[in-house]
Amino acid sequence: MKSAAISSLRVDPQLRADAESVLKDGETLSAFVEASVRSQIHARKTQAEFVTRGLASLEEAKRTGVYYSAEEVLDEPKDMLAAKSGEKAG
Repeated sequence: MKSAAISSLRVDPQLRADAESVLKDGETLSAFVEASVRSQIHARKTQAEFVTRGLASLEEAKRTGVYYSAEEVLDEPKDMLAAKSGEKAG
């Protein structure tokens, strides 16, 4: 697939200077911006998926009438870790 360009980005000179000041050796500003865009795309997709799962969970709780307290939810991974630690020790 051919590469495509994203339109020019006009920014405050200070923002450009700040971005250039954190570039790694051999890294270009273009590569930095591309990585930043990819990171934001991933974060936003992950957040949207999280919200979708949460809303589906809410609908399931409403449908079934089964709700869990925050304490119950947080205890589950703790119990899993404790069980896993017990397996290693035993």
